[in-house]
This record gives sequence, C-alpha cells and structure tokens, in this order.
Amino acid sequence: MLEASVIICTHNPRSDYFSQVLDGLRNQMLPLDKWELLVVDNASRLPLASNWDISWHPNSSYVIESELGLLWARLRGIREAAADLVVFVDDDNVLDNEYLSETIRIKKEWPLLGVWGSGSISADFEVEPSDNLEKFLPSLALRDVAGPCWANSTSCVDAIPWGAGLCIRRRIAQAYHEFCERSRIQITGRRGNSLSSSEDKEISLVCCSNGLGIGIFPELRLKHLIPRERVSEDYLVQLGEGIMVSNLLLDYKWLNMIPPAPFDLDGLLSILKNLLLRRGIDRRMRFAVARATLKARQIIRTDLRKNAG
Repeated sequence: MLEASVIICTHNPRSDYFSQVLDGLRNQMLPLDKWELLVVDNASRLPLASNWDISWHPNSSYVIESELGLLWARLRGIREAAADLVVFVDDDNVLDNEYLSETIRIKKEWPLLGVWGSGSISADFEVEPSDNLEKFLPSLALRDVAGPCWANSTSCVDAIPWGAGLCIRRRIAQAYHEFCERSRIQITGRRGNSLSSSEDKEISLVCCSNGLGIGIFPELRLKHLIPRERVSEDYLVQLGEGIMVSNLLLDYKWLNMIPPAPFDLDGLLSILKNLLLRRGIDRRMRFAVARATLKARQIIRTDLRKNAG
C-alpha cells in the first residue's frame, strides 16, 4: 500500500539542481514500495523523460502538463496521485533522508492536521548574498523553527507551511482542486518569468475552511538550492512585488477586501515619505508595493465587471 505520492512540478529545471533533487529522493529511508514518484513536466522546452532516468523507482512516472504555471502542474499532480498523502517537492529542494518517513509519522500522530510542511529550510547559496539583502532572504522560503507550530486558522501566519516539501491529505488536496475549478481568480504561483506566489497559502486556507489544521515541523528538513540570480536586488524586488499582488488577491477572494488606491492622499504622502527617508532596496520595495497594489486593483476591477455582467 502506497503511503505517499511525491510530486515534483518542474519547468525547464537546472540540470545540476535537478540531479540533487532526485538524489535526495533516491536516498530516502522510506522504502520505495511505500511511495510513488510523479514528475510533472510543465511545458519544458525539452521533454524531461528523455534526459532523466527515474526507473530506479518502481512506482515512478512522468506526467505532461502543457498549461504553464505551478497551479496547473500541482492540480495535474493531484489528479494523478494514488496515495492518501501528497508531498510536493520543488525542483530546487533536496529533502533530508528521513523527510518522507517523518511526514508519514506526522500524518499518523497528528490526525487533525490536513496540511503541514518543513520548519527547517536551509539555504545552499551559489553565491553569498550581500549584507544589505539579509532581511529580505526569508522571502526565498527559508525558515528555522525550534519546535512544531500548528493552528486551525491562517491568522497564525507562523504555522502556514510553504510550498517546499508541502504535505497534504488527499481529501484536502481534492477540496483544493475543486475550489480552484470554481474560482474566478486563480492564484497561479510561478508561471514562466512571473514571480506570483501564495498558492501554498491558499491551500492552507482551503484546509482550515474544511475543518482541519495546518502546521510546520523542524523534523522535516530540506535544503533549498538558490542560484546566484535569486540573490540579486532586482530579483528580490520583483519577488516582493509578486508576493504582494498574490496576497492582495487572496484578501479579495477570501475576505472580500479591495486594496485602497495607492495614489490617494494617504498613498501620495507615503510615497513622498519613502522618497525622503528610504534608500536602495528599501525604497525600491516600497515602490514595488505601490505597483503591486495597482496590478491587484486592475485584476479585481476586471473581475467585478465580469461578475456584475
């Protein structure tokens, strides 16, 4: 009987990173006959199956998803999964050897949790980031907690698991799939060069709305491989903007909140203050917030017009 369906959603993966991801899975302590491996090839330029041999795993297969976007790849993986537990692994995540064994234990010992994930995500930087970027590095999905943190509401943000190594009970995964099919606005996650995010947060929202809790555990350890371009100021600003757009859309979808216009009197005063008091990336991040608000408001206005019609 399969205990878990491990799903890698990937689009044009970096070859040296993808090799490490697969090696991490190959070295899992959980016996291979207890889990399956699904690689969702999300519109890669070259078919992954022709370059990456996963025959070492007896329950492995490639799945092609032509609709570009992390959301669509994850939904396809959910449809294909056979086990009662889905574990999403990004194409730059190297799981600790005991990751799958630990998540099976958590599934059994924490029956009130529907979604959980890693509380210990360490960075393997290709180049060390400069000191002025340090406070923005948590946005690269890095975290380190001393003990388990769980909640039955996403208002406890510290308990929200991130997409790296995300674990979902099947009934919550199916509920999320059905929710996305009904949604007018999709929180797509990464899509090509777009740095949208928060699709993992929406999974937690669906989980809590279905009566189960969320949590993170330090026993679930993984390494996040981070290339040099992701520790540049330009990338982190673009990432911050993508995160803000996605969070504003989540507030609209779930709380019916419309973000205030960034260029009303209060907004203009805030921008002026930003110009006067902030420098460097701090100033750029504040302007990214304004751009994100404009983008989110445009999407929301379009949705309101369609819904009114």
